[in-house]
Amino acid sequence: MIFNKIFIGVFLLSLLTGCAQNVALLGPAYAIATSGNVYQAGFTYSGNEIITKKTGKSAAQNFKEALDIEKKNTEFQKLVKKNILETRKKLNFSNQ
Repeated sequence: MIFNKIFIGVFLLSLLTGCAQNVALLGPAYAIATSGNVYQAGFTYSGNEIITKKTGKSAAQNFKEALDIEKKNTEFQKLVKKNILETRKKLNFSNQ
């Protein structure tokens, strides 16, 4: 029984190892099939390939990275926040 599970697992793994590369072609193929616009599909595919070659990341990864808000405070941000707090304290004392 265990041998069958291992055999099936190795067999399926060997079949699915190349899926990731072929999935990149599904988007343009779907665009051609639904709209018939070969130019749009070609532009989309070539644009994604150029972005991947230049940055080393896919377009989706770059988009996700651009939307992530960094939680780190740089030294400049810390200095500005400190000055804002000090200014607020001074303004509150002058209003009393």
